[in-house]
Amino acid sequence: MIASVLIITFSLVLFVYWFRYSCLLLLRRSAETPVAAERFHYNAVQQSLKAGMDLDPLHQSLDRDYRLLTYLLEHAAGLELERLEYRLLVLDYRMMQGWYRLTKSAAPQQARRALGEMAEVLNALVGRIGVHSGAGDEV
Repeated sequence: MIASVLIITFSLVLFVYWFRYSCLLLLRRSAETPVAAERFHYNAVQQSLKAGMDLDPLHQSLDRDYRLLTYLLEHAAGLELERLEYRLLVLDYRMMQGWYRLTKSAAPQQARRALGEMAEVLNALVGRIGVHSGAGDEV
């Protein structure tokens, strides 16, 4: 019984480690080629986070960008991304969104990091859309 609990716990810890490592690798790869997308606000959010602005308006701005991106990915023909990478990034965004909600009043620095990672996820998704649509920096 104890061995089963230890194996399950250890497997869960390894899965979480794999998930975070995979997401960070995807974000790092996307950060190497930054995308200038004028229609989205995630770049302005990243700058505002560095300036120390209030977090709730920044979170709302990221949520608008996220809703727009997911709508585009679900309804635009020809923007089919790699399903696993897309799902990992979307799951990472949602996890960071939950982490932001948990930490925004108790640990504002952690909430600021969560918003930063959410902006990086949006940057990665926009970059992938640009690559697959052939638009490059015109997204």
